Amino acid sequence: MHQQRLYRATLVLAALSAPFAMSSGCVARVGYYDPGYRDYHYWDDRENRAFRGYLSDRHEEYRDFRHLTPDEQRNYWQWRHGHADTGG
Repeated sequence: MHQQRLYRATLVLAALSAPFAMSSGCVARVGYYDPGYRDYHYWDDRENRAFRGYLSDRHEEYRDFRHLTPDEQRNYWQWRHGHADTGG
């Protein structure tokens, strides 16, 4: 009986706190490791704009970064390091 109340209370607390967690920026971020520069990049709106600029410079249609080959991703990160202000 006690465990059941505790379980319900936990569910109610989680349901009530979810909007606050989402509005406070508690969002999972996707990160990519750049082996050429040995650093990490987080994929956000700024990075997405930079990637679209990269594709535009190369006259390529948009493709999801996750679907690029490792060589294509490496080429992007190399370009990105030379265009740090492109993202916004």
